[in-house]
Amino acid sequence: MTANDLRRKYIEFFVAKGHREIRSAPLIPENDPTVLFTTAGMHPLVPFLTGQKHPLGKRLVNVQKCIRTGDIEEVGDDVHLTFFEMLGNWSLGDYFKDEAIAFSFEFLTSDAWLGLPLDRLAVSVFAGDSDAPLDEESFAKWELLGFPPSRIARLGKKDNWWGPAGQTGPCGPDTEMFYWTGSASVPPNFDPEDSNWVEIWNDVFMEYHKNADGSFEPLSQRNVDTGMGVERVTAILQGKASVYDTELFAPIFSRIRDISGHSDPRSVRGGRIVAEHLRSAVFIIADGISPSNIDQGYVLRRLIRRAIREGRQIGIDRHFTRDLADVVVQTYSQAYPELGCNRQAIAEELEQEEQQFTATLEKGLREFNKLIDSIPEHVKRKVISGRKAFYLYETFGFPVEITIDLASERGFEVDRDGFDIAYRKHQELSRQGAEKKFKGGLADHSEATTRLHTATHLLHKALRMVLGDHVAQKGSNITPARLRFDFCHPEKMAPEQLRRVEEIVNEQISRGLAVIREEMTVDEAKAGGAIGLFEERYGERVSVYTIGDFSKEICGGPHVENAGELGAFRITKEESSSRGVRRIKAVLA
Repeated sequence: MTANDLRRKYIEFFVAKGHREIRSAPLIPENDPTVLFTTAGMHPLVPFLTGQKHPLGKRLVNVQKCIRTGDIEEVGDDVHLTFFEMLGNWSLGDYFKDEAIAFSFEFLTSDAWLGLPLDRLAVSVFAGDSDAPLDEESFAKWELLGFPPSRIARLGKKDNWWGPAGQTGPCGPDTEMFYWTGSASVPPNFDPEDSNWVEIWNDVFMEYHKNADGSFEPLSQRNVDTGMGVERVTAILQGKASVYDTELFAPIFSRIRDISGHSDPRSVRGGRIVAEHLRSAVFIIADGISPSNIDQGYVLRRLIRRAIREGRQIGIDRHFTRDLADVVVQTYSQAYPELGCNRQAIAEELEQEEQQFTATLEKGLREFNKLIDSIPEHVKRKVISGRKAFYLYETFGFPVEITIDLASERGFEVDRDGFDIAYRKHQELSRQGAEKKFKGGLADHSEATTRLHTATHLLHKALRMVLGDHVAQKGSNITPARLRFDFCHPEKMAPEQLRRVEEIVNEQISRGLAVIREEMTVDEAKAGGAIGLFEERYGERVSVYTIGDFSKEICGGPHVENAGELGAFRITKEESSSRGVRRIKAVLA
């Protein structure tokens, strides 16, 4: 079964169970109090998980594009990826554990669908703790479906609890499904620590809300949120040992082989990293992000540069990212048409970044040579300290592996343990700052944040009036204290332009315009003049917010009822965000 077959069957199955298909949301979250990227299918649905009605009803299904960078150092093994596709189905206050588990079981084991043998499956449920009890209902349901108790593991929060996406929000216990991939006979008892048991599906039962003080309380509605990885399940269905062995990666590896001369780039970690990271980069650029030193652009730059470094290691001695991007676009355009629409922009961004990084590597090599030359000839044990090796890595993007290879050629050693200590310290500092630095969309749904979110609608329309219709939102970050709004524009705004935008926004606030929410089809919204910034994250029907006779946008976030509630609008800063993208920061007094 191919990945295309799996996607199709999954959608068909859940549509037959009364679900409505929704499109994949962009990789860049809009109204979500999480990190930089959409990391799960539930992120775009947070407002609907907390009570807002979805335009398409209570049962939904889709294939969601996702990016996760927490395990980026693991990429290259058999299962880890930064970009992946997640099959998901949701119940928004409709069915719960009994039906969700029954659906999962039927899709996995029925000959009409995936037809996986029951004796190669195992499951886990939440073991319970001081916050929530043992999930007896899920345990009993799996037992009723034919799983012996020895194949049902009870695991704690670390393994069988999902959420919240941020510090607070919807969360709950989950039940996970595993498939035995080993060549030996399936053991009678399920050991989750055995790597031959591979997780393939996760049903999350969102029945709690985590508060800021760490306590939990029941949600106003109980939801189901499930996730099944396309790449991982495709490999299992095809009997492949790795996600890199399927048709999703085959064309990419073929091109890498052609341009590197490597006999089998799929068999080496470096070749896998090149294929995986360039695939991820293509999808991120297609959703409007350019390489930069901040936020999503920083992650994108890291992926591209890591791919270039690994490409050199496996024998690629010329620019190649544009070639591989073309293969990715060809492979995925049918499922994700936005890749084809942005083919030229993807190629240009990659080419420019590759040229820039080539110069960066040359600088790193010069610094390496300076470092070597600074060590006296008479030193008996010639060692490059871990601190200096990390300096080359952090400042010039110089991989420690290259430092080690070059040092060996010159008769030097590298204190790898010292480098690892410095690197781990750097990672810890990054993790501590990531939540503050990389939050995207809305920090919360507080009154202050809601007012500022509503103000972005007025700001966006005012920018289009002053600068032109080419202005389009590229992202936002809104806290109770301020809004941050990124938009397409090729040059710095003049002071008089900023003053005029402020004036227009405040004029509309002073008019006390009503804010009206309506549900309609995408075509109706477009015909009515709505700006469809994030229309791809919805299905056939969307929420449209109209602010008097001034602004009309497709949006899923919270809004005030009248623009007069906003107060005085003031722009505090205008700056560059990335190539071709400007950023405005503003407050309400």
